[in-house]
Order: sequence, then structure tokens, then C-alpha cells
Amino acid sequence: MEDGKNMIRQAGVSPFSKLQPVFRRLLRYPMTLIGFAIVFFFIFIAVFGPTMAPYQYTEQNLPNKLQPPSEEYVFGTDQFGRDIFSRVIVGSRDVLMVAGSGTAMAVFFGMLLGLISGYRGGWFDEVIMRLMDVILSIPPLLLAMVILFSLGPSRLNVIIVVGFLYIPMVARVVRSVVLDLKTRQFVEAARLRGEGSFYILFREILPNIMPHLAVEASMRFSYSIFLVASLGFLGLGVQPPSPDWGLMVGEARTWFYQARWVLFFPAGAIALLVVGVGFMSDGLRRMLLPGGVSNE
Repeated sequence: MEDGKNMIRQAGVSPFSKLQPVFRRLLRYPMTLIGFAIVFFFIFIAVFGPTMAPYQYTEQNLPNKLQPPSEEYVFGTDQFGRDIFSRVIVGSRDVLMVAGSGTAMAVFFGMLLGLISGYRGGWFDEVIMRLMDVILSIPPLLLAMVILFSLGPSRLNVIIVVGFLYIPMVARVVRSVVLDLKTRQFVEAARLRGEGSFYILFREILPNIMPHLAVEASMRFSYSIFLVASLGFLGLGVQPPSPDWGLMVGEARTWFYQARWVLFFPAGAIALLVVGVGFMSDGLRRMLLPGGVSNE
């Protein structure tokens, strides 16, 4: 009876005991906490901000165009008299959704390619990796521009382009980890038990690459934000009237010397989010891969 109670107590405590070392490592890196706070702040305003925005992001008020920051317009107004604060808040949803969806696509397909390629090896691995090298040899922004010129600029096409561009990077990281794991004793033991390749890949190897995958996903997310903003700046990303941050920066170039706040606030939002994701990514690497090297 006492043994049963001890087992219940151990079962209830074990999940928290496994998380304790992670939290201890997190507290040792205050910049990591700042990174998580910044990212969660942007997620919060992306979810709830549009309902709290003081103005409609498309509402034009030409008599009040290019007004400096004030009590009425916290971030000032743009060349059409639109409230920049409301547009930055609403634009966070597009940036996070497009960059996040593209990153998720890259991580999913890159994980599958890396798992299968690293585990099978041979000619299959060689063909897949050479294809990945071809994609990596082309500058990402240039390739994105070519694809979007062909497909046309839209939210869905930008997500597809972001995912496509970062699949090779994720695949190479996963493959390198799988090459090491497939020679480990627990994988050999699964083979000796007669387990199939599907079981070994997804029940034995995949759980062990999740820390590497989480770190890689956070890194790709920061690059995706920059790429989405760059495409918006060039007019190939999310199209008007959406208040995409990159598009806002592109439109503000003409008015920079007359009204610098038109450029400063959307560019500052991009920079702050990228810095926050960078701090978060570095913290995840330190927590999940202690003593490991960066996957960049």
C-alpha cells in the first residue's frame, strides 16, 4: 500500500522535477527572459491589439496628415492621416502569422527530409542533400523575388516562399543529428527487437532531436521576420491596405526628412521583435543544448 502511494507521488512530481533544471538555467540568463517577454508581448498585441487600437487602420484623415506624435496620435500620422499606432498594432498580426506559418512549414518539411535522408543514407541522402545545396547557393532574397514575380505577391505566396527557402537549413541540421543518433545503442536495440524504420524514426530518434529542432525553429523565425519585412519593403509581400510593417517602411521613405516618425515606429517594431526572438533563440540553445554549438 505504501509502495503504491510512493509511486503515485513520484508520478505526480516527475514532470515538475524534469522542468526544474530548465527553469534554473533560464533564470541564469536574464537576457533570455527579456527575449521571451518581448515575443510574448508582440503575440499579445497581435491577438488582442486590434480590438484596442484607437482608430481603424484604414481610416484616412487628410487634414491631419503627417502629424507628429501627440496625445491624440501616440505615434503620429502618415501621409494619408492614418494613425501609425493603430497600424503598427494591427500589422503585428500579419508579420507574426506570415513569418510563423512559413517557419512552421520549413520546420515540418525540413524535419521530414532530414530524418529520412540521415537515416537512409546512400544515394537517397546524396540526392536530397545536393538539392538542398543548390537552393542554399542562391541568395534567399533574390530567390524569393524571382518566385514572387512568378506567383504574384500575396499572403499565401509569401508563406510558401519563406517555407521553401528555409527547408534546406532545417533539413541539414536534422540530418546531422540523425547521423549521430542512428548509431546509438538505443537505436540498435530497437532494430534488434525487430522494430520497423517508421517506429525507429518517429518513436526513438524524433524525440531526441526535438531540442535541436526547437532551437532551429526559433532561429529560422527571426530570419523569416526579416525576410517578410524585406519583401514588404520591396512591394512583393502582403499588399495594401494591410498595414504590413515592411510595406509601411517602404512607403515612409518619401516622407523621412519631413516626418521621421512615419519610418521610425514600424522599423523600430521590426527591430525590437527580431532582437526579442534572437534573445529567445539564444536562451533556448543555452537551456536545451547546454555545452552545444550554435546551429547557424
